[in-house]
Amino acid sequence: MYIAERFVDSFLDSFARTHRSSFGLPASKLPKMEDIETLEDTLMTLFFPGHQGAENARSLRSTVEYSLENATRLLYDSISLARHYESPELSIEECEKQAERDVDRLAEALPSIRKLLKKDAEAGFDGDPASKSVHEIILCYPGFRALTVHRVAHFLYKLGVPLVPRMMNEMMHSRTGIDIHPGAEIGESFFIDHGTGVVIGETTIIGNNVKLYQGVTLGALSVDKHDDSGVKRHPTIEDNVTIYANATLLGNITIGHDTIIASNAWIREDIPHDSVVTMARPETRVKPKR
Repeated sequence: MYIAERFVDSFLDSFARTHRSSFGLPASKLPKMEDIETLEDTLMTLFFPGHQGAENARSLRSTVEYSLENATRLLYDSISLARHYESPELSIEECEKQAERDVDRLAEALPSIRKLLKKDAEAGFDGDPASKSVHEIILCYPGFRALTVHRVAHFLYKLGVPLVPRMMNEMMHSRTGIDIHPGAEIGESFFIDHGTGVVIGETTIIGNNVKLYQGVTLGALSVDKHDDSGVKRHPTIEDNVTIYANATLLGNITIGHDTIIASNAWIREDIPHDSVVTMARPETRVKPKR
């Protein structure tokens, strides 16, 4: 019979060599990914209760109250742990007070976030001829679900909340295949069609009425991790831009408004407004007869 105990001591020795050697003590507790997953489902119900079974005004109010209570509790617990983990010199009481302020500020902003999401859903319906209704966008489209979570995570990121915004976006990344860093700034009426493989980096700025297709990367060029503090590393996409599938845009560049970027484009320089960027047409050759 295999005895794993023979290796326990040597494995535990690896913990002693890390800066978090106190793992397991109260000061080192981390938020749980399963709580973040529950939070994201709760946020969808909070923002769109009619799509989750609330059929009349009375049930709508009870659904919103229940969802808001659950979401704020999960956020409060997760933010308290994250703040204490990142700043162990602070008491847990101080971290809990800060978490309460963070959650209160988010709760005040929820109506504005929901208004943005309604515009995003309408943009999805207007931008995809395959969709039959706005309800279909909300219920079925992974890009919309990823954006819903991102808008909350971005708000928390701007408040300086550690860990939790990134956990939210990475959980949604694993569920949808869409990777949006919580630092990315995204304007109104944004739509990701299909969505799989989309990457939007931390310092990306996206204007209004922008549409992305699957596989688009808004990324950065290689930088020294220790020298990039506060440096904008990702593209700025101005208003009314469409970027088609598998296009790659890298670095601190600007794509001017009302521009179209064709599929598979590789861009590392500014593009003026009202442009159309295409790749060279592939050559077609007829195979010789044998």
